Amino acid sequence: MSSIHFADRLINACRTKGAPVCVGLDPVFARLPKQVRDDAGQDAVEAIRVFCAQVISVMAPHVPCVKIQSACFERYHWRGVSVYYELVQIAASAGLIVIADAKRGDIGVSSGHYADGHMSDPHTRDMPVGADAMTINGYLGIDAIQPFIDTAARANKGLFVLVRTSNPGSDAIQSLTLEDGRTVADAMAKTVADAGTADGLVGQSGFSCLGAVVGATKPADMARLRDLMPQQIFLVPGVGAQGASANDARACFRDDGTGAIINSSRGVIYAYEKHDTQDWRGSIEQAAVELKEQIASVVC
Repeated sequence: MSSIHFADRLINACRTKGAPVCVGLDPVFARLPKQVRDDAGQDAVEAIRVFCAQVISVMAPHVPCVKIQSACFERYHWRGVSVYYELVQIAASAGLIVIADAKRGDIGVSSGHYADGHMSDPHTRDMPVGADAMTINGYLGIDAIQPFIDTAARANKGLFVLVRTSNPGSDAIQSLTLEDGRTVADAMAKTVADAGTADGLVGQSGFSCLGAVVGATKPADMARLRDLMPQQIFLVPGVGAQGASANDARACFRDDGTGAIINSSRGVIYAYEKHDTQDWRGSIEQAAVELKEQIASVVC
């Protein structure tokens, strides 16, 4: 367990690597390089394990953070889940901040179990290290969020609550106007901002360990949500394959260039699909460097 507050660790890692960026691991067997699939004997789980480990290896020198999509592993049952936790260890050993993209949310004791399952560090030698942070669904209310906060606070881990998501269908709910004129997303932002100021949750950087997911595909909402959540670090999906640009994400940051981390998943890990080359590792590394440079040019 780290003795340093999660937000401080993340801010420092972004400064060290030169840009606040995150690469998402969302592996789909059919899209992996043919060489990887063939070498694994068409074993999807083994191919995904090898591919993701190589992606971590080539991007670790360039970016501060990796986000691992648990659904891509859970679909393969126990073998996939085992590989997921193996990759958490590999990424942590490579010096990356690891975010479990699990989007869990439930009430009471169930939230506590989810939190411990993804973030707790081992109490015995045969237990894997937990991720540094995880994404959660807070739309069940504060009592669903609190068990995650309790676990994160104990272990100096972090959380990113879904506030304004990048998918097109989110508008039908998150943009609804309430009687007081706020949107549903605004109300969630207020819940996150208030909960994130509790004792011990704000680090020396001025940011809380309770962050927010705010999609780059919703630029009209970014500045307002930044004002509503001044102490939250934003995890920002949508840049790259979903169509948002680095400039679209600028409003998620404070004036000093802190306060957000920009994620790109498919745009980086499948970069080799755009090139007629067998060097798929090189293509991924180049895409990670380009993402870093694009974001740095906007906010650093």
